[in-house]
Amino acid sequence: MSMTVIRPGLLSSIQDQGRYGFQKYGVIVSGTMDSYALRVANILVGNEESEGVLEMTLMGPTLKLEQDMLIAITGGDMVPTINSVPVPMWRPVYVKQGSVLAFKGCRPGCRSYLAVAGGYDIPSVMGSKSTYLRAGIGGFGGRALQQDDVLPVQNSLSTRARRLLKQLSISIQDKEFAAADWCAAKAHILHSSQPITVRVTSGSQYEYFSPESKEQFFSQPFRVTPQSDRMGYRLAGPELTLSQPLEMISEAVALGTVQVPPDGNPIILLADRQTAGGYPKIAQIAAVDVAIIAQTRPGEQIRFQEISLQEAQRLYLEREEYLHQLRQAIGLRLL
Repeated sequence: MSMTVIRPGLLSSIQDQGRYGFQKYGVIVSGTMDSYALRVANILVGNEESEGVLEMTLMGPTLKLEQDMLIAITGGDMVPTINSVPVPMWRPVYVKQGSVLAFKGCRPGCRSYLAVAGGYDIPSVMGSKSTYLRAGIGGFGGRALQQDDVLPVQNSLSTRARRLLKQLSISIQDKEFAAADWCAAKAHILHSSQPITVRVTSGSQYEYFSPESKEQFFSQPFRVTPQSDRMGYRLAGPELTLSQPLEMISEAVALGTVQVPPDGNPIILLADRQTAGGYPKIAQIAAVDVAIIAQTRPGEQIRFQEISLQEAQRLYLEREEYLHQLRQAIGLRLL
């Protein structure tokens, strides 16, 4: 099984939940920018949640599906079509052999995700299929997709995937595809207004920032600049300063760390972040809101809202409970 790349899009690469256990050697985690969209896409097609998916940024690709496939599209809306017919997102879709799956520009959102039942048949590097573009490792040849690439898909399907295919094949008849009449939640993608609110807890050096900087950090909006990428989002807004010079030893950083370099403009560290950093950290984005950042486009504005660590933990557990319920609900539909 395979799909052929007719048009690669702006930046399309294979990503999974990341490459863990090697940061002490200087190897970054990498992985998907929007882990919620990845996990839901895999759940919808009966894969393990950590299976690799195709992450598409801003402008999506055009792909020819060489065999019948069960797919799911999540994340930002790239107006997907199959043979020019709009295809619904956030649900399993059975697609016939020879169909052309096309994506356009992403709005709303910034990144869209394509999962296929069985997963992409590419080797793991240090336990992960994620593409680390700067090092040229993982994914499809360590790079973004290019025109005429043939992306292999695994033939072995889970029991859940086979049951989904069986149910959807009953309704496909002479149509090009058949989609389930139910879908997963997609609330964090829909940005109806700006600035976009992002919840954070205080960072490990928060107390060292000046009172004015602390007040501005939570009261003023910040704009995502064009210099942003998978490593981090650079923000423009009020200049943040320390109360007095601070000598720091480099220490570990995490997904969603907000650090402030000497120019006073915050940087949100994301999937391709470095393993350690020496800039003071003013905040840490709540795990559930990293997906919001991943779907924020350059030029858009965000505003930070402080919450307690206990609230961040509650939100995380709430999201995990939803994903658990989604898996159970799909299982009940397939009985």
